[in-house]
Amino acid sequence: MLIVADQTIPYLQGVLEPYGEVRYLASPEFIPANIRDAEILIVRSIDKCSRQLLEGSRVQLITTATIGYDHIDTAYCDEAGIIWKNAPGCNANSVAQYIMSSLLLLSFRENTCLKEKTIGIVGVGHVGKKVERLCKAYGMKVLLNDPPRAEEEGTNGFTSLEEMAAEADILTFHTPLTKSGEYPTYHLAGTRFFNACKRTPWFINASRGAVHDTQALLDAYQQGLISKIIVDCWENEPVINRELLSVAAIATPHIAGFSADGKSNATRMCLEYINAFYDLHIEGLDRIQPPPPASPFIDLNQFKENRIEQAFLTTYNPEETDRKLRSNPDQFEWFRSHYNHPRELHAYTLLHATPEEAKLGEALGFGIG
Repeated sequence: MLIVADQTIPYLQGVLEPYGEVRYLASPEFIPANIRDAEILIVRSIDKCSRQLLEGSRVQLITTATIGYDHIDTAYCDEAGIIWKNAPGCNANSVAQYIMSSLLLLSFRENTCLKEKTIGIVGVGHVGKKVERLCKAYGMKVLLNDPPRAEEEGTNGFTSLEEMAAEADILTFHTPLTKSGEYPTYHLAGTRFFNACKRTPWFINASRGAVHDTQALLDAYQQGLISKIIVDCWENEPVINRELLSVAAIATPHIAGFSADGKSNATRMCLEYINAFYDLHIEGLDRIQPPPPASPFIDLNQFKENRIEQAFLTTYNPEETDRKLRSNPDQFEWFRSHYNHPRELHAYTLLHATPEEAKLGEALGFGIG
């Protein structure tokens, strides 16, 4: 059995070798000649699994170490009998950590209190629920928009997109990218949406680039309809819009979900799908875990004020990644493949927390020493 895997997927090498031949390729090497004889592909979002790539191949199973799957031609796979599997929820905590860290950083820059803000979350699936949990734990008012869930569960607890745009101080998008169906998300954040914004909100996209219309986003910023932009996902990646880069308050190269924990979860899920599909009895799947952080204990006494917030930013701070992207945006994909994957909150223990700090820290996901 031949398995072809993206060479940048972590924690993978050595696991499948006892069960078949494994070839590790760089993304540009995913061409028909290199995958023609493969039965299994293990990919990430930059590896485009199109009809052109797959037609005439022996591929039976595609696993992607990502939540999203718009890089897979699922219609062709269904037609050709190729099973495809994504990794839903694998990096949900990571994206939520990115959102909260970015909001805290921006609130310090703007000298404003997040606890006085209303955040609107568009898309309340695996990721949106984690964002909701963190924001509520921190004391923010949360509005939710998710038409598929509202249709299934009832509208109680959900807000329309127009109402959210009018009421929220912060708007964050966590939807898949879809262009068809009852609720397409392609350019969901477009001119009509931005025109409905009433409180000059902060805008965040950490889902998929084309969920926002770049020109409409820029127009909304220039017109004062939104005040700040946090952008991790871009249209036309890796060739990103330089004007959007210049006006964004925080700009990162699609790494919100790139925690070490999320990466290990995704790799493990891919292997579990392969294990089940071929009944391989792969050993050691439970040992696919990231290494502990270099400093797993955070002493709150090192901070003079905003101690929980500073501890949160100790686990992840987007400033360095933002600075690197601005200095060399042509290296977008290089920054992604050479990213220093952070650990998530549960890998850290807070020391010397007051009872009030311990309660908040535990609610956010820290251990308490």
